[in-house]
Amino acid sequence: MAKIKLTKSTVEAAEITGKDYELRDTSVPGFLCKVTAHGRKVFMLQYRTNWGERRKPKIGQFGELTVEQARSIAQDWLADVRKGNDPSAAKLAARMAPTVRELCWQFIEEYSKPRNKPRTVDSYQGYIDRHILPALGKLKVPDVTRAHITTLMKDKAKIGVTANRVLACLRKMFNMAEVWGYRPDGSNPCRHVPKYREDGETRYINNEELGRLYAYLDRADALGLEHPTVTLAVRLQFEFSARMTEIRTLEWAWVDFENRRVVWPDSKTGDMSKPMSEAAYQLLRNAPRIDDSPYVCPAIFDAQKPLPDSTYYNGWKRILGRAEVAHVGTHGIRHRAATDIANSGIPIKVGMALTAHKTVTQFMAYVHAEDDPVRAAAEKVATLRRGAIDGQTQAALTSAAPASVLAVADGEKTRTSQGNYRPYRQRKSPTRAVPPGTKRAGSPPTKAPETVIA
Repeated sequence: MAKIKLTKSTVEAAEITGKDYELRDTSVPGFLCKVTAHGRKVFMLQYRTNWGERRKPKIGQFGELTVEQARSIAQDWLADVRKGNDPSAAKLAARMAPTVRELCWQFIEEYSKPRNKPRTVDSYQGYIDRHILPALGKLKVPDVTRAHITTLMKDKAKIGVTANRVLACLRKMFNMAEVWGYRPDGSNPCRHVPKYREDGETRYINNEELGRLYAYLDRADALGLEHPTVTLAVRLQFEFSARMTEIRTLEWAWVDFENRRVVWPDSKTGDMSKPMSEAAYQLLRNAPRIDDSPYVCPAIFDAQKPLPDSTYYNGWKRILGRAEVAHVGTHGIRHRAATDIANSGIPIKVGMALTAHKTVTQFMAYVHAEDDPVRAAAEKVATLRRGAIDGQTQAALTSAAPASVLAVADGEKTRTSQGNYRPYRQRKSPTRAVPPGTKRAGSPPTKAPETVIA
């Protein structure tokens, strides 16, 4: 084990002996260059931690680092050791940090499954498999930067909704990475990454469309044009301002006719209880129970199962087409119901209880401004403004100017207490837009009369 001052020349001159040996630096304690049996030359630092453990971490390889660069790093590490830190532990932690693939697995198993509904877990898993793992799966969790997230968002920009959902999933995952100690607090790479605009907003069902829709539902029930389970589901979704899934999975055991209340034990937002309106009460009271099925709206071919998504959605599309109503998703029913609630004048808190929204922001996102109320409000505002203008104008005409200033017409000129003036007149000439006594820009100057010298 030779002790010399490590320089570029001494490291380059180090011979390959067929076995490992070390060249130790005389200027920085513990700084050395290890020459391997295969000829690799690796800079290292040997030190002892404050609690007495020996460490010899690798700094870098000669060629990738110069001798002076390696010596500078060694000095910085020794300074950390004197402060009670352990540079080797930091390197080991970085090397042992999980990959994004491992973080995704832990997120699903330890976070999502114990807290979220199976449908939400499946959604997260879909975003992970289709979008996150192909782009980021091999990266170490501490190495993921905002640039990686931004690049991923750009790649998904064609479908803004998908990009935003992937971003939300990543944000939760890296929040948990901080909780689990894989990244420092406040280092989430998804911070400040903007979302994309989502153009696929739910369309509002206006009054005319609502009238045609219910006219067709009545005709379909009377003539048997649609399966009664599908029309019942549509009507119930309107009455309860409910989500499609809440109506599909509604069970008779949750319906309390005595207290006129329906209790969903496991909705999207948890336990949910809603009172029945008279219309909802009559719908449920008159609805048939098919083959002792537990579901109010059972599947058409298997009454022991709830009405499938596809059956309900396809039935809804067919009803819209036959009612001559432009397409809107089943969530449009919930938007229309929420708007009716908001326009009814009831307190927002009561409206939130009817729609089962947790926050005012969520509730108001479902409320649409109808044309008729907006138009009536605009007319009211215009009338008030016109009244104010007319009132002020009349006051100005009657009281603002004294009688001596009032003009008296006298031919083309007007005589006032301030003297005579010629008002501006529109004239049919090349200079019609120029007031009297002024010159048009760019017009030739008026030629001054010549002075004749006798």
